[in-house]
Amino acid sequence: MKVAVACDHAGFALKETVLNKIKELGHEALDCGCDGAQRVDFPDYAAKAGALLTQGKADRAVLICGSGIGMCIAANKIRGVYACVCHDAYSAHQGVEHDNMNALCLGALVIGKHTAEELVERFLNARYFNEGNYKKRVDKVLELEKQLP
Repeated sequence: MKVAVACDHAGFALKETVLNKIKELGHEALDCGCDGAQRVDFPDYAAKAGALLTQGKADRAVLICGSGIGMCIAANKIRGVYACVCHDAYSAHQGVEHDNMNALCLGALVIGKHTAEELVERFLNARYFNEGNYKKRVDKVLELEKQLP
């Protein structure tokens, strides 16, 4: 699996941990920046990772900022990106299994390295159920998306 990873300055300290965990799990990590602790704008980096997702160049994305919220809001503005902030293991896999989430958003100022590693592992090991009520509900979300200008 190819996984796009992007962060802003507040998420930079956690990015290396995430990149290493992705590689440890046998996946390809695509580093979308940022490349240091200099102040940058999170929407620019959410857009880089989101573009890889929507172009089919990445299968999933991990987006990191201070709280995870800014990256989540920005990523969800990109048609075809389904992002959520997850700071617990259950949500990190359930969001994929039930809701076809393809972008995990993490708050570097909220969680530590060990929790981030666990969340990335749960996220990447999860598979969308794609049947029954799960499919029906995700299809309804896709219909809502089609109504956007």
